[in-house]
Amino acid sequence: MTPSLPVRAIFLAATLAVAALLTFGLYLQHGLGLEPCPLCILQRIAFFGVGLFALLGTMLGTRKLAARACAGAMLLCALGGLGTALWQSWLQRHPPADPFACGPGLDYLVETLPLAEWLPKVFAGEGQCTAIDWTFLGLTIANWSALWFAFFAGFAAWLALRRG
Repeated sequence: MTPSLPVRAIFLAATLAVAALLTFGLYLQHGLGLEPCPLCILQRIAFFGVGLFALLGTMLGTRKLAARACAGAMLLCALGGLGTALWQSWLQRHPPADPFACGPGLDYLVETLPLAEWLPKVFAGEGQCTAIDWTFLGLTIANWSALWFAFFAGFAAWLALRRG
């Protein structure tokens, strides 16, 4: 039999991966001057959720039910982020006819509208959601986010459903 990694170590690895991804996002924003659109912000929130529940799993991983609950919450955050990243990727491949169809940025929306009005606009793709300012290996930031969210979703599902 091969020894298995403790659940807490697995959760810690996910926590560190998310921390690295969020740090890279901040580098892109503050180091390279790439302003995130509202869909990017939502993806950051989803990554933060994945990382937060992975961190909780690191702390509570010795309790089977708590570990499964943390993995389930990670899965939900990852699926939400995956949907957002896929939507942004689709918008980037098929931009609307109006180049300003994505509307104003998130800061403006939050400052001028109540939550019930700006939150639906964020999900509709407000801001420069179709802009492709950075690529790596031919994939955009949204494409890479989708890949990472798919990985975290699979990882969290495996953690939630595994035996032992």
